[in-house]
Amino acid sequence: MTTFLHRVLGAALLNPATYEEVEADGTATVQAMAVVALSSLAAGVGAMGLANLRITTLAGISLMAFAAWAVWAVLTLQIGARIFPSPRTQADMGQLLRTIGFATAPGILRITGLIPGTATVVFAVTAIWMLMAMIVAIKQALDYTSTARAFGVCALGWLLSLGFALGIGMFCSPPLH
Repeated sequence: MTTFLHRVLGAALLNPATYEEVEADGTATVQAMAVVALSSLAAGVGAMGLANLRITTLAGISLMAFAAWAVWAVLTLQIGARIFPSPRTQADMGQLLRTIGFATAPGILRITGLIPGTATVVFAVTAIWMLMAMIVAIKQALDYTSTARAFGVCALGWLLSLGFALGIGMFCSPPLH
């Protein structure tokens, strides 16, 4: 458990060595899943508040978080390792799942959105923080020397993920009258 907590803190503090460690540890995928779960649960509770908390909604948010994590990892692998690789880039799906999973660590703080009047600020700050963590994670997982390249891969992956999510949302939502 100590290793897990150290990894979560190291990831949240944007420590490149932490991302290298989880990238190399094939057994850390379950830990990455736990970080994604904690982050998504914290976001659900922080956004809904305790009075409005519904288990089914929380479960839906968690499932969507896991789906987004997997989609982002696939997109990042394709964009970063296949389309824009550096000469040193060598990565697989497990490495991206682990590093990107740990990059959601700042999202655990979204539970503080329970404090009245703080949710918008908390969610904005943690979104930016998680983006910075994602850039560090991608830079380490894809063995980039350039932060700008990692940012570009992250931005392109985010845009494609957003388009995918909007497409799913339009398909699954009820028609507007």
